[in-house]
Amino acid sequence: MTMQATGTFKITRWDEKPFSEVEGGGKLTQASVIKTYAGEIQGTGTLAYLMTYRLDGSAEFRGYERFVGRVRDRVGSFVLQHSGIFANGKANEVSSVVQDSGTGQLAGLKGNIEFSAAHQQEYPVTLDYDFA
Repeated sequence: MTMQATGTFKITRWDEKPFSEVEGGGKLTQASVIKTYAGEIQGTGTLAYLMTYRLDGSAEFRGYERFVGRVRDRVGSFVLQHSGIFANGKANEVSSVVQDSGTGQLAGLKGNIEFSAAHQQEYPVTLDYDFA
């Protein structure tokens, strides 16, 4: 039976650096990100993104995030695999729980988060999940 946990997150650190740029072309960057979650999903996420930017400012990105905290009344950690596109000032992203990455009471967690938002102070998040 699929369940849902809702909450919000804030980005408390975003440290992005280019590692390859082409004159007249796009660039590749790496970002180190810290997220703080509140609500039914409560804890801290440590995330690394790799991004490729196009000349028009749009980008595609991939990343991995280690979440440590709780989902509803279960405490533990898990890893999310992120994949998304940033265009027209909005990020559209799908994140999936990496198989067998759950620890503690979150062992066996499987699920995903679909996310769409512009830059803002706080972001809503919904985790659709189940346990194996």
